[in-house]
Amino acid sequence: MALVRWEPVRELSSLQEEMNRLFTHFFDTPGGNGGEAPTVRRWIPAMDLVETDDHFVLRADLPGLGEDEVAIELEDNVLTVSGERKAEHEEAREGFYRLERATGAFRRSLTLPEGVDAEGVSAKFDKGVLEIRIPKPAERKPRRVAIQVERDAPAIEGQETAQAG
Repeated sequence: MALVRWEPVRELSSLQEEMNRLFTHFFDTPGGNGGEAPTVRRWIPAMDLVETDDHFVLRADLPGLGEDEVAIELEDNVLTVSGERKAEHEEAREGFYRLERATGAFRRSLTLPEGVDAEGVSAKFDKGVLEIRIPKPAERKPRRVAIQVERDAPAIEGQETAQAG
């Protein structure tokens, strides 16, 4: 009989993986509620944030939406993208066998660095991809202060006597 050393961290890791698998399977699969009517998953669009030399570029995948169905707001250095993708079928009809595309409202917010010029933010929408370009704030460089030295300054009282002695 071989002895196996008990490692509580490994056991907790294994338990966590099983719980993650269970919750992922239960909540992310359509109809994952025990074979009842399909549930609609919460839709969270995928977003990428890329930094270039002059801009922050945010790209969001918003398939099925038009530019009039998306709102972009910038307030107190927080950029918020929101909208709603509506279901394309009637709830009362029968005959749907599998519904996997998530629908519903979404709202994503991103905190921007201090000093971003709200007037310089631009957005374009092309083939279901929203691209927002945010100009980087100008770098705040330390300002060097020059020290001016007065020439021919009057002698300080008592200085001449100390040099003479």
